[in-house]
Amino acid sequence: MTAPRTPVFEVRGLRKTYGEGEAAVHALRGIDLHIDPGEVLVLLGPSGSGKSTLLNILGGLDRPTAGSVRFGELELATATDAVLTDYRRHHVGFVFQFYNLIASLTARENVELVTEVADQPMPAEEALDLVGLGERLTHFPAQLSGGEQQRVAIARAIAKRPAVLLCDEPTGALDVATGIRVLESLLQINEQLGTTMLLITHNADIARLGDRVVRFADGLIRSIEVNPQRVAPTELHW
Repeated sequence: MTAPRTPVFEVRGLRKTYGEGEAAVHALRGIDLHIDPGEVLVLLGPSGSGKSTLLNILGGLDRPTAGSVRFGELELATATDAVLTDYRRHHVGFVFQFYNLIASLTARENVELVTEVADQPMPAEEALDLVGLGERLTHFPAQLSGGEQQRVAIARAIAKRPAVLLCDEPTGALDVATGIRVLESLLQINEQLGTTMLLITHNADIARLGDRVVRFADGLIRSIEVNPQRVAPTELHW
């Protein structure tokens, strides 16, 4: 028998409320969840269901109102601002719907912004090569397609070798063919580097990419499903 793996994240009784009284918005209403090393976890649900709030708390960008969020032995819910800054800098990579690249910097220079603050960074050239842009190092964002810009953003996120990659609608602004190429890059990183990945989407078909699918509604987890086999991005339709 193999010993059970220690979860990357252990979430218990997680709640997040914005505002007070009758105007209060209960973004998370009591979430229990564990995430295993190297797992691809898809978070599925409509806008306002709590997916992004959970991702922001796991990424150290926001704090819960109540409950526990552990990254290994680190309790994120009660960590100081300095500890959370260090956590984000060294352990977490973010990929958002919009690329947030600096227009005056080349692809390589955009990635190097992260490598300058990491302890053991991946060379920018290697990170860009992982996402299929090894020949576009000196191109500026305006010279790249939307999908290529998103892949530069992915390279920037992985260049510090994060334990976790948090992706919030990474294909939301892309057409199908371009979105598939971006998803292929993400899964390649998961497979080659063993990076744990959380992927938010509204798209039910993308859920087939994950090891597990967590379905959200009204700040609650409605179901957690195990995919018997992960589907390749080229098999998706949306």
